[in-house]
Amino acid sequence: MNPILLSLGESIDKAFYGFDMWVFHIFGSMQNTFLTYVAKFFTSFGDEAFVIPMAVVAVALCFFKKTRKYGFTLLFAIAIGTIVTNIVVKPMALRIRPYNTLQDVADYWNWYIGAGSLSESDYSFPSGHTTAATEMCVAMFLCFMKDKKKIAWLFPVLALCTAGSRIYLMVHYPSDVVAGLVVGTLAAVIAYFLMKLAVLIFEKTKLDNIDAAKLFKKITEKTNGKAAPVVICAAVLGIFLYSFIPSFSEGGEDAIRCAYVGEYDCYNEARVGEEKYPAIDGKNYCKIHWKQLNGVEE
Repeated sequence: MNPILLSLGESIDKAFYGFDMWVFHIFGSMQNTFLTYVAKFFTSFGDEAFVIPMAVVAVALCFFKKTRKYGFTLLFAIAIGTIVTNIVVKPMALRIRPYNTLQDVADYWNWYIGAGSLSESDYSFPSGHTTAATEMCVAMFLCFMKDKKKIAWLFPVLALCTAGSRIYLMVHYPSDVVAGLVVGTLAAVIAYFLMKLAVLIFEKTKLDNIDAAKLFKKITEKTNGKAAPVVICAAVLGIFLYSFIPSFSEGGEDAIRCAYVGEYDCYNEARVGEEKYPAIDGKNYCKIHWKQLNGVEE
């Protein structure tokens, strides 16, 4: 691991330590069983088990003329946010998770354990869950606002609740979450304008003839066009439940943690049973330490 790059994560730690701990205190003082379940509910909107299937839904929407703008905006937003956060910024900042760097801070550790001691397997800055939820929510906000639909205002609230859940669960520094909000918002705005360009290209070419709705013409006529929204909502709900239900069993004392012990005892999630991250000498590690032990450059 390059020590010059590592210093960037450490610099962020030092620069925002006061702010991060202040916000941690606010969320830590709020902890109770009910809010912990609420936090797990909202954090699921940023989980890859929700985001990846939503990208597939976005592709499907692109094939329907009436939903094309929603599909393109959502798809572009997810792509841009994922590239910036997971491919560019996280490997550049290399910021270690707070539950690894703040193990000697008694208040924080009590809050982390109290919130269920969840864990991730990668770097911390910016918050990937926050970025994902924000990029999708802002993308939909812009599209629905264009259509003058009041439901548009639901999406920013959802994004903020997801962002707050990452702090409440103590798996991200507040500054990680702020960065995720910024990246997600910018990704969605850029995606919205790219969508306009894509739609314009479709309208000016024969691509505009592509409309999967023709395949369901009879169903559409029988339901007065109500079938499509119902199917979309059902699909999104199913995807969300697929992401949310497993959260009940995550974290806690039974979680399989990374075997790394060094400057800290790594509480990251160990990658167990994955061909890409096989056990080393019978021990399982998180993505970060597996790569370090195998000499894989970030």
